Amino acid sequence: MNDDQIKGKAKDIGGKVQEEVGKAVGSSEQQAKGLSKQVEGKVQEKAGDLRDAIDKGNR
Repeated sequence: MNDDQIKGKAKDIGGKVQEEVGKAVGSSEQQAKGLSKQVEGKVQEKAGDLRDAIDKGNR
């Protein structure tokens, strides 16, 4: 795994936690921020997957 994959997964998990906390306290703003972090994390993770595939192809 590369840095983008790890950081992306961490953002995704953090976003899920933030979304659930927002639901628990009734904050639609926190829910939206959590969803946004999840999307950002998934995009970063996919970028890491692509970079990993490129690196493996160049070996």
